[in-house]
Order: sequence, then structure tokens, then C-alpha cells
Amino acid sequence: MLPTFSQSAFLGARLLMSTPQTSRRHFLKTTGIAAFGTALAAQIVPRVHAAGDNTIQIALVGCGGRGNGAIRDALNTKSGPTKLVAMGDVFEDRVVNSRNALRDHFGEEQIDVPDDRFFHGFDCYKKAMDCLKPGDVVILATSPAFRPPHVEYAVEKGLHIFMEKPFAVDSPGTRRIAAAAKKADEKNLKLACGLMWRHCKARQAVIERIHNGEIGDVLHLRGFRMHGPYWGGPVGKPDNEIAYQIRNFHYFDWVGGNIFIDYCIHNIDVACWAKGAWPVRAMGMGGRTDYVPGTGYDTYYTEFEFADGTHLTSHGRYNAGCYTQYSDFAHGTKGSAVIMDNLGGANTRIYKNHNMTDANLTWRFSEPEPNPYQREQDLFFEAIRNGQKYNEGHRAADANFASLLSRAAINSGQIVTWEQVVNSNVELFPGGIDSITWDSKPPVLSDENGNYPIAIPGKGGAV
Repeated sequence: MLPTFSQSAFLGARLLMSTPQTSRRHFLKTTGIAAFGTALAAQIVPRVHAAGDNTIQIALVGCGGRGNGAIRDALNTKSGPTKLVAMGDVFEDRVVNSRNALRDHFGEEQIDVPDDRFFHGFDCYKKAMDCLKPGDVVILATSPAFRPPHVEYAVEKGLHIFMEKPFAVDSPGTRRIAAAAKKADEKNLKLACGLMWRHCKARQAVIERIHNGEIGDVLHLRGFRMHGPYWGGPVGKPDNEIAYQIRNFHYFDWVGGNIFIDYCIHNIDVACWAKGAWPVRAMGMGGRTDYVPGTGYDTYYTEFEFADGTHLTSHGRYNAGCYTQYSDFAHGTKGSAVIMDNLGGANTRIYKNHNMTDANLTWRFSEPEPNPYQREQDLFFEAIRNGQKYNEGHRAADANFASLLSRAAINSGQIVTWEQVVNSNVELFPGGIDSITWDSKPPVLSDENGNYPIAIPGKGGAV
């Protein structure tokens, strides 16, 4: 029987005390304008109905940078009219700032969110979705700890779903996503996920060529996300520890998953797409070079192994003043491929050997590269309007498991198998995220010096 993983295998033994700027999806800035725990008075939630046209109505749950980027793209789709009719976030100030900025950009006709369809608090997702009717759309863009119950409720309500990545912070949550995706199939609901590079035409073109054998059998894949720190300091003060950690979710594994997962799930997903397989085991290592207030590292390395014995190496580093690289490569028996050149453009290419010079170039994607963020929303809304099958939830769950495999290997210092991670019952928020309140005790607390515990490899691994 395979061993299971204890809490310490994912968070590590407690000792010392992780890092996020806004991604390029950032659309709106948020500032604190309300106390952490403000809640709306109980109210009857109004349901909105379109006035006999083909307008798709949308609720936005999670009003930070990613949520605002996703709703912007959804409102910019051209397959038919769209309208935002309800909004929710655990923090009131985020909903206020988001609504104001969206109205400034799109106008009140498309941002039709009066005060009685404007919610905050931990139950905001239910109130926002209750404003919709079956067949409408919800965009789920909160921190990933909350994604599983939000997706489940959306499927129960008969809503089409766009969910941002990552999709859960632990294996039980990821299994909930997989189960909800299965129910979405049964109800013919469309489920899109935020792994937008799958919709990049340049990547699609090079991976089709890889699958057709142009570089031979794939032996090795490499993924890099190495750059300076993306964020300044943590937001706010820990007057309420739960609120503080949720606001700074990238720093805390239980609510954000881990910065490496958040960033490198894209690279891992694309590499496994190119290989046509998910890994069977992994080993890894990581560390911290600077003080970062949270539970993670700033340097990560994982070596994944596939069933045929070939490997994917994944590299993450977020330090100032160091060599930077943000790219993906594939190496085969007949040549090599650039799957991503840099964040500004994939610029995919194929070479006749592993010396990637112009003299060895055999193919380059030469068409314009459409914005993959916009393209993923265009395809999602077209599928809704045309009644096409569209469910990315299954591979989203697999990509999440692959990323959790990486974190488990790094944090534990052990070789970890796919089966161990998929079957793990470790919950990073013991007792269940569904019952969280402002008075809940976080699973990690700082010591008297303000330092949070980090994973110590070799201390409390597989048991």
C-alpha cells in the first residue's frame, strides 16, 4: 500500500517563516477603504432576467486583479451581448473599487450592478450566483482555497463557469473540482479554466508539430519562470489574522496553494500537453534567500518523471538581481522546440538539433499571436451560444495534481508519486474551508517575531 502524506509533508515542520505583484492581467487597482469584517445586512437577493434578448448575464465572484481581467475579457467578447449583473468578494473595498472602475470603462448599461446585487463576506458567492438563472455565467476568481465550494455551488445552480487558476490548494479540494467537472458534463454545463496558454495559436501549432514527430520522440522538457519579486510587501496589518492571510494569499499555502504552483502551473500544464502525458513521480528542492512573510520559498526546482522514464525539469526563482528567464523547451531524438520564448510572446520554433541557432532553424510560427486571455473567453462564450461541449475542468484538475506533486516533493524532500498526491487526504485548512469565518483560527500563525513556519525538507515526510 502506498504511504499517505501528513500535514507536515505539505507544509513541513514548523520553524521559520513567501512573495506577488499584479500579473499582466491586472486591470484595476484596489485600496483598503473598509474594515475587514464588514458584512451586509440580511436581504432578499433579487434575480435578474434578460428582457427577451440573447444577452448572457454574468456574476463575478472575486474582484481582485484576475477577476477584473477575466470580466473585462468576457465583456469584450463579440459572439453576442454580455452584461455583468452581480458581484461579490470577501472584502467590501474590492467590490467597491471594481464596480467603480468597470463602470468607468464599460458604462452602467453593461455593468448593471445596483447595490442590492453587490455582496461581500464569505457567503457572497451564493448571493451573487443566486441573482442568476440557469444558463447564465459565473466567473470564479477568488483565492484558490475557495474554488471547490464555489464551483460546486455553480454546478448545482446550473451555471456555466469560468474559473481562474490554481483550482485548489490540496488534494481533497482538487478531487472536488474533478467531481464537479463530471457533474457539469452530466448537466451539459460549460466549464472553462484559466490555463489560457492552451488557447494560444502559436503553442497549438508547435505542439501539433511535436505530436506529429518533427522533433522525434520527446526525451526532455524544460520550463523556467525566474524573475524578480513580483510584489512589494504584504497588504494591511494582521489585526484579523484570517483577513490578513487571505489578502496576502500568495504568501500562505492554505489559501493560495503556493507561489510556485500559482505561477508554474502554466509551464507544467503546457509541458505535459507537449508530452501527451502526466508525470508519475517527482523529486524537488527549494529554499529561501530573502525574508518573505509567509510559508513558502522563493526558489524552486522539480524534476518530474513520466511513465516512459523521460523527464520534465521545472525551475522557479523570484529574486532581485539574478538571471531571468521565462520560457519552455522540448528536446527530442530528432531536434528541439521552443514552446515559449518569453512572456511577451510565445514565438514558437523548431530546430533540427539541440543547438538553437538560426542556422539550425527549420520552422517558426509566423502568424500574429492573438491574446490568449481574450481567446479563452471568446471560445467559452461561443460554446455557450452554440451549444457545444466545453469542459476544461478535467484537465484543470490533472494540472492541479501535477502542481501539487511538485510542492509535495519540494516540501517533503522525498520522491513522491502521482498516486500518493491524488489519493492524499491532507487538508491545508483542517475542518473544511466551507465553514470558515472571520473568527476562524488559521492553520499557520506567526511567532513573537512575526515569522511564519515554513516547510523543512526531511522533517515529517511520507508516513
